[in-house]
Amino acid sequence: MSAHYTLDRRELLKRAAYLMGGAISTPAMLGILQGCSAKKAEASWSPTFFTMAQAALVTEVAEIIIPRTDTPGAADVGVPAFIDRMLKNTYQKKDQDRYLAGLAQFESRATELHGKPFLDLAPEQRTALVREAHDTALKAAWTDTSGDERNNRPFILMTKELAILGFFTSEVGATQVLQYAAVPGRYRACIPLSEAGNGRTWATE
Repeated sequence: MSAHYTLDRRELLKRAAYLMGGAISTPAMLGILQGCSAKKAEASWSPTFFTMAQAALVTEVAEIIIPRTDTPGAADVGVPAFIDRMLKNTYQKKDQDRYLAGLAQFESRATELHGKPFLDLAPEQRTALVREAHDTALKAAWTDTSGDERNNRPFILMTKELAILGFFTSEVGATQVLQYAAVPGRYRACIPLSEAGNGRTWATE
């Protein structure tokens, strides 16, 4: 473990909240403060909350959110296993059920649009589905007036939150300053350096 991997967990939560554009949900916050963190991915990892099929789908969604570039992506630093542990150990059953129901709906959307399961789609189709689910959920969150959105997020925003937290509690995420894009955006060939992160590395394709 790097000697520089010393960031306080509250500081990691602040970073993650900034990237989420708001507050962290209560279960996720408690999990991090109690010591949950992502660890380098192991080939032998087996889920304890998800089925193998669910774990494969969540792994792909997390990798679309934080893909591998010249730095490791979500799967490389153990984010899928982190999400699995967090859901099993820190979330109430109603939250677990909401997540799994949302995951099933997300998979059904892939079949509805393309006649195939999500993981059988072409990469650009998978990315488009994540973008659609993310943007729809984000729009709903912006218009929410109940005050319950933070602790009742849908599947895609729960996955986004946990992926960011998992990435930033890993050694890579905690020691490398990365820009972040929830879903890859449109190509812009020539923009000012100030709009491109002032030279910081992007954590997306």
